[in-house]
Amino acid sequence: MNPEIIIQWPDKKLSPNVRAHWATKSKAKAMARRTAFALALEAGWRTAWPEGRLHVWIDGYPPDKRKRDHDNFLASLKAALDGIAQAMQVDDSRFVPHPFIKDETKPKGEVRIRITGSAGSNDK
Repeated sequence: MNPEIIIQWPDKKLSPNVRAHWATKSKAKAMARRTAFALALEAGWRTAWPEGRLHVWIDGYPPDKRKRDHDNFLASLKAALDGIAQAMQVDDSRFVPHPFIKDETKPKGEVRIRITGSAGSNDK
């Protein structure tokens, strides 16, 4: 099992601040979900996961130096996280996201996602 998957930087149409036509936004969501689902399967994430919360470590490497909001970044990843949860066969309500937008940029941007089990009994 690969401990990390790398997905594209979220399409700007997925930002909660963008007022795109619903059909355009729907297509972008479907693409993000399908892509993340396939990458999670490819990484071997359809396995037995521990009970309780699952910590989702999200490292974002933006395509440029513009300042970004962590809340909008996480909201833009909702469809991708849904696809990952589907591939893992877990309810995404178990996810505890830890988004972090790095200062380092990558051409076209990328998002690295790792998932770890619960560290303590208070996470249930």
